[in-house]
Amino acid sequence: MEERYIASIDLGTSKFGLCVARVKGDDVQIVYYKETPSAGIRGSVVQNPMKASAPLRKAIEEAENELMIKILQVVVGMPRSDVQQETATGTIERTSPDEYITEEEVENLKSMAVESYPLDDTASQIMYGAVAQSFSIDDQIQLVESDVVGTLSRSLEGNFKVFIGSRRATAAVDKIFNSMDIAIAKKYFLPDVVAKTVLSEEDRQNGVALVDVGAGVTSVAIYHGGIMRYYEAIPFGGKTITSDLRTECSISEDLAEKIKLKFGACLPGKLASLSEKVLQIRLTEPYKEVSVKYISEIIDARCREIIDAVLYYIQESGLENNLRSGIVLTGGGASLVNFANLFKDMSGYEVRIGFPRHLFSASVGSGIYEPSATSAIGMVLAAKDDRLPDCITRPEPAWNQEPEVVEEEEEPTVPEGFFVPDSTFDKGEQGTLIPEEEYGEKVTEEEPKAKKKKEPKPKKEPKPKKERIFWKKLGENVKTGLLGFYDEMTKEDE
Repeated sequence: MEERYIASIDLGTSKFGLCVARVKGDDVQIVYYKETPSAGIRGSVVQNPMKASAPLRKAIEEAENELMIKILQVVVGMPRSDVQQETATGTIERTSPDEYITEEEVENLKSMAVESYPLDDTASQIMYGAVAQSFSIDDQIQLVESDVVGTLSRSLEGNFKVFIGSRRATAAVDKIFNSMDIAIAKKYFLPDVVAKTVLSEEDRQNGVALVDVGAGVTSVAIYHGGIMRYYEAIPFGGKTITSDLRTECSISEDLAEKIKLKFGACLPGKLASLSEKVLQIRLTEPYKEVSVKYISEIIDARCREIIDAVLYYIQESGLENNLRSGIVLTGGGASLVNFANLFKDMSGYEVRIGFPRHLFSASVGSGIYEPSATSAIGMVLAAKDDRLPDCITRPEPAWNQEPEVVEEEEEPTVPEGFFVPDSTFDKGEQGTLIPEEEYGEKVTEEEPKAKKKKEPKPKKEPKPKKERIFWKKLGENVKTGLLGFYDEMTKEDE
C-alpha cells in the first residue's frame, strides 16, 4: 500500500498549528506537530499577508529541517468569521429510474446546487462549502444522504445549507503560500472537519452544539440527525480576555497572556486557597501587586459575555431543545480553568471539553491531544478521506547523488612570435604577451642583478690542549669521587 504524507496548517489568530502525518491506507500517524506565535491575523482572517508570511515561513522551515523533507503543498482552513449561511436546492431528472441512486449522483447534485446558487456580489464573495440537509425522491421526503443512496426514483431533489465567505480573505491565504512556492492542495470549512475529529456519531445524531473557542473567534456549530444544521461565529474569544487583563493590570500583552495561561480561571468564588495568592509584577517601577482573585474576576466577566452570545445563537437556531448530547467545548480557550463549569451553570446543558478522538497514532509530544490541535488534525483526517496526493518530497541522500563533474581549465597557449616575460625581467605585469624582438630590448634596459655567492662558514678550531686536560681530569675526579681536583689542575697549569 502506497505511503504518503499530508501537511496541514491551522492559521489561527494567536498561533500557527503545523501538523505533518504519514498516511498508509486508513492508518494515520502524526509525525510532527508544533504551535508557533502568529502575526498579521485578526479574527481568523489574514489582514496583513506580509507580516503573516515571516513566522509561517520559519515554522515550515523548522519542520522541514527536523523531518528532512521538503513541503510542496498543504491543506489549510478557511476563515471562521464573517460567514453567511443560506439555503440552496437542486433537482435532477434521472435517465435510468430503474437503477439505484449512487453516491456520485448525490455529489453531482450538491455541486450543481452550489454552482448555481446566485451570489449577491461575485467579486467579493466566494462559496466556502455546502452541507446536505435532506433529500426527496418520488414517494419519500426528508431523507438523509445515507438513506437515499440505493433507492429507486425518477427524480432526486436535495436541500443544502451553503456557507458564503469573503473572497478577499481566501485570496490573502493564497498570497502567503504563493510567496513561499507552496501549493494549497485544498481549503476546508473548519467547523465540519473539527466536528468529525471531536464528536462521535452518536453525538451528531442525538444533537450537540460544538463551540470552538479560538483566540479571535468563537464559533457555534449545531448538529442533529448526523448533519450540521446551523452555524454562527462570534467575533471575540481568548485574545479578548488577554486584552482585558492587559488593560486592567496595565501590563504588556505578552505578560497578560502568560498570567492568563498560568493563573487564569473562571468562577473566582470557587478558587479556594488559590484566590488568596498575590502576584508581584516586578517588570514595572514601582512593582505591582495583583491578586489571583482579581485576575479571575476579570476573566470571569469576559467569559460570561462569550457564553451569553453562544446561548443567544443556540436559541436562534431553533434547536435548543434537541441537544441531547449537550455542549462540547474545543479550541485553545476551552482549556481555561472552570470555563466548562461556568458554561454548565449558565446554560443548564451537559458541558464537556472535546479532545481529538483516537483516530490516529502519534510519535510526537502530548500537545497533539490538546483541544487547540483539533483544527490541524481534522484537516489531516479529511485530506486522508479525500485521497489527496503526497504533500512532500524527500531530498536524495548524499551517498546516492552523482558527484559533480569539474571541468579542468586548459592551459593558455602563447602565439608564435610572442613571449610571456617573467616578472623578474619585466617592468610591466606578469603574463602580458610581448613580441620576441621587443623582449631583448626590455632585458637590456635593466640588467638583472647578479646573485651574491654565499661565503662558506669558517671551520671551528679545536679547543686548546689546556681545556682538554681540564675536562679529562674533571671526568676522572667525578668517576673516583675525589675532591680538590681543581687545586691539582691549577698546579699543573702553573
